[in-house]
Amino acid sequence: MTRIKRLNCFDIPKIRKMTEYLDNDDSNRFTKELRNEAVRFLHSHFPLKYKFLPESFILLERNEILGLITIVPTMGNPYKITITRLIFQNNLYDVGKQLVEFVIARYGAMGATSFSVVIDQSHEELFQLFLNECGFRHCSCENLWKIENFNYKDYNPAHFRACQNSDAKKVSDLYNAELTSLYKPALIRIKTEFKEPFFEGITNFYKNRYVLEEAAHKRIIAYLSITTSDNLNFILDLTTSDGYELSYDDILAFAIKEISQKKSNFYVFIKQKKYTITSEKFEEYLHYKGFNCIQTQNVLVKDFYKPIKQKENVLQVFLFGEHSITAN
Repeated sequence: MTRIKRLNCFDIPKIRKMTEYLDNDDSNRFTKELRNEAVRFLHSHFPLKYKFLPESFILLERNEILGLITIVPTMGNPYKITITRLIFQNNLYDVGKQLVEFVIARYGAMGATSFSVVIDQSHEELFQLFLNECGFRHCSCENLWKIENFNYKDYNPAHFRACQNSDAKKVSDLYNAELTSLYKPALIRIKTEFKEPFFEGITNFYKNRYVLEEAAHKRIIAYLSITTSDNLNFILDLTTSDGYELSYDDILAFAIKEISQKKSNFYVFIKQKKYTITSEKFEEYLHYKGFNCIQTQNVLVKDFYKPIKQKENVLQVFLFGEHSITAN
């Protein structure tokens, strides 16, 4: 008999057997994350509007775990759900499909309006699972570039300041204005998604947020976040207004200087969002500086409305996953 249930702490040893291919560090981190999720009993009873932590479910057959799925509500907008982890035994893609359909039905009944997933372009089978079997559609891509041989002391750091909750509306307007995707409604972010979460201290990552203002009218023309989950690898996420000529060198100088004030050894990566107006110009800069693109991930979405415009016979895709970083 097949059933799906919430992960609990007694399931962890069985999960570890499914991930024996991981090295010790990855395995320990993975187990710790699952153990934290498995003991959050009170959180599992919160209404969706109050959820903020990951939740995991497993599929069992005769008490053997065949697959696991983890979802995370979006900070500031829990009605947008991200699938961050999907594991199933070799070639049991139907198990993956059942788990995805389960969380869509479960959280959709609670009021969720959008589900998203990102996945590395090398995982073609997983891509097709979400596209053809689970009804997701392909929105765009995100590239991750490794910043190397960049001496921030050679440039004048841009004059960013810390982002305040009162800036959230302006940052949201900037972000949404820079979207170019056909599926823009699925990517739009509301102002609460740019506010500092009340429970940020108990998440498994740390994020600093900054804004750059145009002096004359106090208009926000750039938004920068610096995120790390291990205090070694730092990911920069930048949104800039296409109406202003901004120096990417000075922006990077600011970000790296901020990190270097707290860490002596670290690695820096920057995300290129292919669905923004400035993406091509930004990519030209990254190539010119000789930075390496180490990862390309497809972004997929499933929501409860149709795009305004849609061509016939176009593949519909949306992917899942976390950015995988190798510091070496």
